[in-house]
Amino acid sequence: MDWDTALFYAVNEWAGRSVALDWLMRQCSSETNFIVLVAAFLAWRAWLDWRHGVLVTVALGVSIGVGDFIGTQIKSWIARPRPCHVLQDVHELAGCGKLFSLPSNHAVNAATAAAFLGVLFPKTRWVAGTLLFLGGVSRIYLGAHYPTDVLVGWCLGGLLGMTVGYLIAKRPWQEFGTK
Repeated sequence: MDWDTALFYAVNEWAGRSVALDWLMRQCSSETNFIVLVAAFLAWRAWLDWRHGVLVTVALGVSIGVGDFIGTQIKSWIARPRPCHVLQDVHELAGCGKLFSLPSNHAVNAATAAAFLGVLFPKTRWVAGTLLFLGGVSRIYLGAHYPTDVLVGWCLGGLLGMTVGYLIAKRPWQEFGTK
């Protein structure tokens, strides 16, 4: 057994053993919770400075959309089956998902947001990093992805989020006269 499959089983075998942990992992993997958290943060930023908030919101939305599109194209190209489709004794707590798994688009989207917001708002890094880690582990725990699916998603999303974040941080702030 390769290390990726072994680590998958090590994390996934805990699924179904604790109602509280199962609930937490479902919450960490919920797209709705992700959207609500990011939207609340962006709404607060827009309330503080609406021009800055609108710019950040639009840039982040476009970045996540681009990352999701790229992740989907890579999935189709690589065509790696999800572990829940090919492995025995996988604990599925939230359904298996679509056919392909590499990269995890949950990880791409979350890493894009975390890196983007971390560049623009450095004090948020520890919160974003913690949520990013929990979200990635939850995808393995729930049986939807191998660890490498999550790692590749983090790398792709992190690069995209940091790149767009630095581009936004260097130019438009100066034009708006804010920091």
